[in-house]
Amino acid sequence: MNMNKPPALFQSIQADSLGIQSRSTISPVHMWAFVGGLILAIQLFIWAKWITGPYFVRVPAGPSDPPLFMKTILVVWTTVICIGLPIGIYYFIIRPWRQERRITTDGMLLVSCGLLFFQDPLLNYFNTWSTYNTWMWNRGSWVKDIPGWVSYGEPGRMMAEPLLMNAPGYSYGVLLCTILGCWIMRRAKMRWPGISNLGLIGVLIVWTFFFDLIIEGLFLMPIGLFTYPGAIQSLSINAGTYYQWPLYEGLMWGGVQAGLCSLRYFTDDRGRTFVERGLERVQGGFLKQQMVRFLAIFAACSMFFFVCYNLPAQWLAMHADPWPEDIQKRSYFTMGICGEGTGRLCPHPALPIQGQNSAYIDPDGKVVFPEGVELPKIIPYERGEK
Repeated sequence: MNMNKPPALFQSIQADSLGIQSRSTISPVHMWAFVGGLILAIQLFIWAKWITGPYFVRVPAGPSDPPLFMKTILVVWTTVICIGLPIGIYYFIIRPWRQERRITTDGMLLVSCGLLFFQDPLLNYFNTWSTYNTWMWNRGSWVKDIPGWVSYGEPGRMMAEPLLMNAPGYSYGVLLCTILGCWIMRRAKMRWPGISNLGLIGVLIVWTFFFDLIIEGLFLMPIGLFTYPGAIQSLSINAGTYYQWPLYEGLMWGGVQAGLCSLRYFTDDRGRTFVERGLERVQGGFLKQQMVRFLAIFAACSMFFFVCYNLPAQWLAMHADPWPEDIQKRSYFTMGICGEGTGRLCPHPALPIQGQNSAYIDPDGKVVFPEGVELPKIIPYERGEK
């Protein structure tokens, strides 16, 4: 019997699913898989549109040149990350299949976490408050093909994803963090046998906060991988520098990791996660069962990332602080969307949000309208005859 008893929330989901199963042939895993399939289809469509469209071009670093230590560490770290990807695929997918002819939950999570890379730039949906180092190899990003995207961008001047770093980093990198988080939960359970499942999740969030501070705030940001220029400085460590780290970043990512770790840690007596309930009722053979299982797990991972991180990030982006000078003076951090030579001021609370088709204020204080856009006119009220 599995000692990792699912939390009350998962138990209620399972209890509700029993009622559903008695009335319908649709089980929880079918519903989760439907959501996962829909999300995956949208992601693949947007990625295809990006690759074949005008935004699949490099965002240049600009006139500033990163210091030698920054370039050296970024090259070495990117190489390590790329080398680790085939090792992760072998260890979590190929080896279990060769030994046991099965696809493990970790194998499913490896692919699911890799696909979470799609959501990485969504924190800038309404306002740009995070940037990547465009000295690194990039091809812009797919953000302008996401329906309703607001933040300013155009080919060669937009949110840029360092593909060689982030694509593999999200797959086995996030999975390794999840495995480590589950180890922390087991250790906490051994240390405090009476701790509740909610308490375990709380321990994990605290652990992830400090772990993220070390990995992001004290390593990845100082080496120049990315910045949070719009971070609320009164709630940030190293405020005013290019490596300022907002405290709420650790809490938001802690929520994501809590979800991923709970999914992996709290399983039933057959080792199944809460989204796999009813898998035995899926007809169509092994391949169909595994595809349904993967889509269900992917849906849960996507939900954790979107709800715990990207939703609160939108509110924070609308209340961003002015960009520090330490970031604005480094062109490789501004992604070409603002600053010297662009004709645009960097995001600031005193300025309107810069949308693709909205007017903006130039460095001289003049209102500039995009080509073909006109100032709206006041429409007089209808008035009755006197």
